[in-house]
Amino acid sequence: MQRKNLELIKQLRHELHQHPELSNQEVWTKQHLISFLQTHTRLEIIDKGTWFYAIYRAGEGKRNIAFRADFDALPIEETIRIPHGSKYPGVSHKCGHDGHSACLAGLALEIDQKGATQNIYFLFQHAEETGDGALQCVSFIKENEIDEIFAFHNMSGMPFGSVNVIDGTAHFASKGMIIHMEGTPAHASQPEDGVNPAFAIASLIQAIPDLTSAEKNKGKVLCTVIQIDVGERTFGISASQGDLLLTIRAQYEAELDQLEKSLEHYAGSLARENGLNVSFSYNDVFPETVNHKESSDKIRQVCKLKGISLIEMNQPFRASEDFGHYLKETKGAICFIGNGEDYPHIHTLEYDFRDEIIETAVELFKGLAE
Repeated sequence: MQRKNLELIKQLRHELHQHPELSNQEVWTKQHLISFLQTHTRLEIIDKGTWFYAIYRAGEGKRNIAFRADFDALPIEETIRIPHGSKYPGVSHKCGHDGHSACLAGLALEIDQKGATQNIYFLFQHAEETGDGALQCVSFIKENEIDEIFAFHNMSGMPFGSVNVIDGTAHFASKGMIIHMEGTPAHASQPEDGVNPAFAIASLIQAIPDLTSAEKNKGKVLCTVIQIDVGERTFGISASQGDLLLTIRAQYEAELDQLEKSLEHYAGSLARENGLNVSFSYNDVFPETVNHKESSDKIRQVCKLKGISLIEMNQPFRASEDFGHYLKETKGAICFIGNGEDYPHIHTLEYDFRDEIIETAVELFKGLAE
């Protein structure tokens, strides 16, 4: 990577870090990235409202290769003292999406200056943290006849500068599930006159270990209790309604769907037995992210050619990633670049994206572009 480009990208990353924006609110971030590319490249820019992409055209009959970066931030206060710290209280780039987008902009600089033998698409995506960004952008694949798409995520707990790859499932599927139960209120001295959902919700929680047991599932299945909210904070009234918030998660999307159906079925049975009404709603829905071996092998080949340390992963990440939406539509893969085994983890107060891995990411992407 050219030194002048590397310095430009470091500066861009710091500017993005100073102006973090939450999912679906990334107005400044998107425009700043567009302005950067318009100033420093001749690439065609396609503005899609909440997201955008840029194109390098090598010519007719060439393959269409895409690279994706996300650019939303998290509702976490910036507490570490760094020169490029967040200017917005309560919001910061604690997942490194500022670095992801800066690296993709760095690839755009290098491709624009040096050319490529394929048509290269640079996809800048909003709202990864809530799971709906890629879902809104996935039409990009078919509209542009994308043959293959790649992405990376920075990750702590992995050797510094290493590229980590896995075939098949790279990220679990997950969703937030809200089970709402409603009965009828009564005076706390006469609970038998009302219908209290607390006991049904308690029974549902007790059933979770059986529903997620290894004996019943091919892959890892998890159901995490997030919140139990039953009744009012008033000692004179017996509870009449309640919400159970769960995060359900599975290595295989089919088993996530089965867990969801089992929870709905059992909750429905409990509601009928106890004279309750029950309803369900869902948030933060993520698909399984399944790498195509052909694409993962290209990552391996580039690392070998460029002398980048490569590590084969034995297990996928339980945490989810909306990149899986793209991989349902075309070939591709996501890999992970190590921040260091002892470096602060993403989504923690001490974390900041490491500028030192920018060049590794750009060089990897350049190799894949060919």
